[in-house]
Amino acid sequence: MHFTLLDPADAASAGEALRDARFDESLIARAADEGPCASVWQARQGLVVPRTYQRYDGFEKACRDFADQGWPITVRQSGGGIVPQGPGILNASLAYTMEGKPLDHSDEAYALLCNIIGAALAGYGVISQPQTVEGSFCDGRYNLAVGTGPLARKVAGTAQVWRRRKPAGAAEPTQIVLVHALILAAVDVELATAQANRFETAVHSGRRYSAERVASLHELTDMQASDVPAFVTRLAASLRAEIQRSGLPAA
Repeated sequence: MHFTLLDPADAASAGEALRDARFDESLIARAADEGPCASVWQARQGLVVPRTYQRYDGFEKACRDFADQGWPITVRQSGGGIVPQGPGILNASLAYTMEGKPLDHSDEAYALLCNIIGAALAGYGVISQPQTVEGSFCDGRYNLAVGTGPLARKVAGTAQVWRRRKPAGAAEPTQIVLVHALILAAVDVELATAQANRFETAVHSGRRYSAERVASLHELTDMQASDVPAFVTRLAASLRAEIQRSGLPAA
């Protein structure tokens, strides 16, 4: 069984309205009722944090201040850390049912998405691998990075959330996994990292990130500045093609 792509072919075009940063959470119910589904999409400018950030005393005030500055804060269901959203950032999301305990299948969900993204990036001469990148925002074992060791730089981050949902007409609920990647296609990494650091400072979390530990994909390819919007569109199309070629992991 393969994924059903929900986007039109030109979903990454400049004329598309940017989505809410929690758009892909709607895929959970759709996967329960209609089967495996996927989306490649872009969100409006802002910062996205997991629910754990709500414990900070300064969280509500920081949210108001950043919204006033054009960087609204969205709280997502999945774990991890703070991430930027906005033009030049591509999101790839997969949702499907899986039998068994989430911990028994979480690695293969991450591996599936990393393989899809890695194959798409290879078409542009960018070789990547899953690994941690200390100092990058929302660091994790299933970042996609270029380079190795101390020279590694993150180009994509991943997260996932599992929910039990009862499909339409079914007697029993089933497990749905939503696995998501944020891909730095054409991003000002200095600005994105600075905004993440500003929010961490505002809530007194003690966390700090380095722009040297992340990279924008458009800077890793040989292109003129005028080609950047077209690159984002082509990369989104490549991601969709790889998703359509991909099958589900074995149950």
